[in-house]
Amino acid sequence: MLEHALGVRLLERTSRSVALTRAGHNFLPEARRLLRLAEGAALAARRTASGEAGALTLGFTAASGYEFLPRLIKAFRAEAPDIDLVLKEMVSTDQFESLTAGRIDVGLVRPTFNRRELQSFCVVREPLLLAAPEDHPLATAAEVKLADLERQAMVTYSPYEARYFYDLVATLFASAAITPHYAQHISQVHSILGLVKAGIGLALVPRAARNLRFEGVVLRPLALHAPATVELHAVWRPTNANPAIATLCRTLDHLADAIPPA
Repeated sequence: MLEHALGVRLLERTSRSVALTRAGHNFLPEARRLLRLAEGAALAARRTASGEAGALTLGFTAASGYEFLPRLIKAFRAEAPDIDLVLKEMVSTDQFESLTAGRIDVGLVRPTFNRRELQSFCVVREPLLLAAPEDHPLATAAEVKLADLERQAMVTYSPYEARYFYDLVATLFASAAITPHYAQHISQVHSILGLVKAGIGLALVPRAARNLRFEGVVLRPLALHAPATVELHAVWRPTNANPAIATLCRTLDHLADAIPPA
């Protein structure tokens, strides 16, 4: 049947033996190569379907890149080396839009959402710390009380580009009846630390900011009756059929269990 399909005789047959023709000798290694390719393609398809291979696009906020994202990438590469991880830095609101449009598979976002079409779980909880210039009187304090920040110049977060942090800090001060002086409103933590270093004011930043190691800036713990916790959530659409999402979520779950409490 194969010879008929090819229009070439591959075997010399006699009553006593069967031998390859010259065409058969040339055809055999190519046929074996094609069989190996077919087996490899089938294996690749099975591994992609099981979430062991393929590609996944992950959105992340800038601040998540200070500490959690590097740990995630390292752990995910170890667990799923054949999944191509494509990274997209964007603010949380842009990630929600990209999730809906299918431009990213999973997002690392701040919990500013209430969308039934999305699934999520918390992967990081960390405290706020005070960032102060090294020559500021509060830079040597073992702990800083909110009352110590009354009327202090503060560099805080933009209510537009960093709404989650803006609300968190504003609520914290309001709960203690503290009225700081907001000198600047900035969207990114690393930019805020730069202004702290310049002496523009103090700031409240997530613990992960310690990884930036800004020379001339000291981070001090806050003495709070109830902790002001910064959260980072993993979020995805359950209707997304990419099998690699489940693989990433397993890695995220393992990392979340290993994160020290706030």
